[in-house]
Amino acid sequence: MIESILAWASAHHDQAVFLVPLLAFMETCVGVGLFVPSLMLVVVTSVFYANDWANLWIMAAMAMVGSSIGDHVGYYAGRAIGPRVHRWRIMQRNAKRWERTEATVRRYGALAIFIGRFIPAIRSLVPAMMGITAFERSRYTPFDVAACSLWALGLVVIVEGAHQLFLPS
Repeated sequence: MIESILAWASAHHDQAVFLVPLLAFMETCVGVGLFVPSLMLVVVTSVFYANDWANLWIMAAMAMVGSSIGDHVGYYAGRAIGPRVHRWRIMQRNAKRWERTEATVRRYGALAIFIGRFIPAIRSLVPAMMGITAFERSRYTPFDVAACSLWALGLVVIVEGAHQLFLPS
């Protein structure tokens, strides 16, 4: 799959840069994020940067925006579902685990947003949990934007580091 994306990107540089926020959105969006690996975004961003198709800082900003939008989709989905999730059969069977998860999210709040942003397996689930537990909207957005910004900076470090390691001047 990544090969076909890169083949298309090499023929359409100007439009291809929009894959960066799209992939960032997809890897963080609840439901979809579990199936879109983070590595895909790193590879695409690295190839674009190595071939001078796009500025790394612009791609990082685009990735930050895409990831924050994906997080907010998850957050608002969680807000919409809210306490009804407790009535789902799968949640009733795992009530103790669910209670512990909710307690952890309530206890750590903003820290959960930051930690979740850097753990791929739960990245798309934490925003939904924040919404389900009714974490305040006015607090969620600034913490999420800060976490996504730090994450995007990490993307810059990884891509630039790989570039220096594998393609030294």
